[in-house]
Amino acid sequence: MSWTFDRAAIRAFRFTSKRFDAATGEVALGYAFVNHDGTTSPELVERITVPGAPFTAVQPGSLDFDAAKAAAIDAALRLLHLVAGVSYYKAAAPSVIECADGPLDEATADFVASVYENGLGEFAYRNGLDLRGHLAWPRGGAARPVAATLGLEAPGAFGRRALVAIGGGKDSLVSIEALRALGASPTVTWIGSSPLIRACAERTGLPTLNITRALAPELFAFNREGALNGHIPVTAVNSAMLVFAALLTGHGSVVFSNEHSASYGSLIPGTGEVNHQWSKGWAFERDFAALVRAQVAADFDYVSLLRPFSELAVARQFARLEHYDAHFSSCNRNFHLLGEKPTQRWCGACPKCHFVFLALAPFMPKPRLLGIFGRNLLDDASLTAEYDALLEIEGHKPFECVGEGRESRAAMAALAASPAWREDALVARFAASQQPALDPATLRLEPLLGPQGEHGLGTARMEALGAHFGA
Repeated sequence: MSWTFDRAAIRAFRFTSKRFDAATGEVALGYAFVNHDGTTSPELVERITVPGAPFTAVQPGSLDFDAAKAAAIDAALRLLHLVAGVSYYKAAAPSVIECADGPLDEATADFVASVYENGLGEFAYRNGLDLRGHLAWPRGGAARPVAATLGLEAPGAFGRRALVAIGGGKDSLVSIEALRALGASPTVTWIGSSPLIRACAERTGLPTLNITRALAPELFAFNREGALNGHIPVTAVNSAMLVFAALLTGHGSVVFSNEHSASYGSLIPGTGEVNHQWSKGWAFERDFAALVRAQVAADFDYVSLLRPFSELAVARQFARLEHYDAHFSSCNRNFHLLGEKPTQRWCGACPKCHFVFLALAPFMPKPRLLGIFGRNLLDDASLTAEYDALLEIEGHKPFECVGEGRESRAAMAALAASPAWREDALVARFAASQQPALDPATLRLEPLLGPQGEHGLGTARMEALGAHFGA
């Protein structure tokens, strides 16, 4: 009998199966929905492939088989299965969760509950849901075995074998060039088939690893039948994928490029803070890294290299690079389009384009920035409302991976004092009607350019990176 998606009829979301084929490098993650009448949807199977198979080190009976590494890979697969399920859970968002493997230990249940509740914050807000305390995770399972030390290199060493995630934008390129300058040679890694990301990765001249991911096709059918949709914590899913891939390919570290500003969400009147990029924030990084060390490998290193720095500090660092001007794009709408003209990489209409233009403007010669974007976004009066939202003067911070309002205001104030920019429409408007009402002390760039806040880099890496950024 065929099964029809009906959100009202769904009682539970079930984690059904997880499989890894070491001969092909393919991971198969299975999920299903369970109706109140007991009928179950077809198994939704997501497939992820890590290049480099066969991975003989995880096959029992192989001469290269290592029990400790196999246990670590199995634990990483379990974590990936749980985190990646968020893409499917959201279709119906039921309150009951079931695991075919049995109940979760408390540490894992607490972590995944946080990922689903906080990572789906924007999704819940836009769909009129409240996921706080809504999900009943199956708890009471035995505590996980303490993770073994696999003999990976010391966490403080920049030279350890690392997978560094690349997204085609300025942040990951700043990380890659910082690692290069500090003597490392990481493997540049991405998920999916974006030609723009591939071009940026190849532009680095470093070794690359391209992981493929295919969502279950039934999910798209469910979307047509009325499933809920919206933003998911993509960085959480990608992080779990890269930890798994790192263990398979002999890497002891996964490096992301999420900055200090990612921990700051949008303040919604009557709702509170909703962070579009929660899984890019410090709370996720801290908790995920701790769980990986506790349950996967005690000496595995998961870290964001840019955590101590603001978006403006990263923008200043990127402005020192010219190698990627014709290749990078932070535009979430058009990043998948690769062409010779900058306008094909920057839509100019989304909050990400607006913010990146503003963030780079204080640190980059105007002709160079206009050459990258193809036009002057700060001289377009039709974008007044969009920039007011970035400034958080009118409206809240957009649901995008953009910096804090104080960063946008400081950048705009710097431009208002610049002969090259002060006559542009939006800069002139800011100087005339908005800046006079703001405290001048809050508009200074300098306090936003140094390290700040918590991070997982440790003393040695922080000192080296701070010196590099300040050079």
